[in-house]
Amino acid sequence: MNAVIEEISVKSAEKIAHENNKLHKRLCRLVGQAIGDFNMIEDGDKIMVCLSGGKDSYALLDILMTLRERAPINFEIVAVNLDQKQPNFPADILPAYLEKLGIPFHIENQDTYSIVKRLIPEGKTTCSLCSRLRRGILYRVADELGCNKIALGHHRDDILETFFLNMFFGGKIKGMPAKLVSDDGKHMVIRPLAYVKEEDTERYAEVKGFPIIPCDLCGSQENLQRKQIKAMMRDWEKKFPGRVENIFSSLSTVVPSHLMDRDLFGFKDIKADGIANPQGDIAFDEEPCSTPATVPGIISLQRED
Repeated sequence: MNAVIEEISVKSAEKIAHENNKLHKRLCRLVGQAIGDFNMIEDGDKIMVCLSGGKDSYALLDILMTLRERAPINFEIVAVNLDQKQPNFPADILPAYLEKLGIPFHIENQDTYSIVKRLIPEGKTTCSLCSRLRRGILYRVADELGCNKIALGHHRDDILETFFLNMFFGGKIKGMPAKLVSDDGKHMVIRPLAYVKEEDTERYAEVKGFPIIPCDLCGSQENLQRKQIKAMMRDWEKKFPGRVENIFSSLSTVVPSHLMDRDLFGFKDIKADGIANPQGDIAFDEEPCSTPATVPGIISLQRED
């Protein structure tokens, strides 16, 4: 009996190890695809990886370190954490973790917590001010460290949630880009986890045993709008598997002529020239849901598997 139990335990352990290995490979593949699709990392780059102590930034650092060992180019990684002097923040955890990894790191100490609590009334969201303060500090640190790129741990779900937040509450079609120059014009901001699902970073954090640090400043608040969007997406994926992935794919396949942004497409100047165009208005027919991969007039950023 004991032998049977032991055999079952061994097989169970082997299965878990196999699944964990598949997860690691999938994350490396997706991050590698995003880096390649958007040319995020080039030879000689010095990348500041912003490490918050959350699951996503830990996963980002871990995967980038793996890919750096395999990459045909040379690039540097510096892990940076902003200690905002939140109450009960365990200041020793990240330095100990990073020293164990043997990777260059910098801990920036700035008491933004007191500033936010002083300026934002009790019960109001602190996210906007906290984000602005944090952004300015990290830009300065990137300059001081000589980093030309800043890597953030936003994943696919973050990008989609931002897209819907802007649409539902901001009245604009705007997401979170995988790569874009920072608003100060000095840095390139990259999001290598752009193709990665949040459920995968959650699982990876469990597998790797990352020392997660909660945020007492904003973690205790209820960001109701983002929670609504997250719940909506979760419900969609449960009822209609694949819908969320289709929406994410749509962000990479845009047809400007079929939207209404006059700055994006020259509606005022177009004229009927008698030349057939498969992307012209089909007027009386129902618009088909599927779109051919290569059609004139479509801006396609779709990755090829």
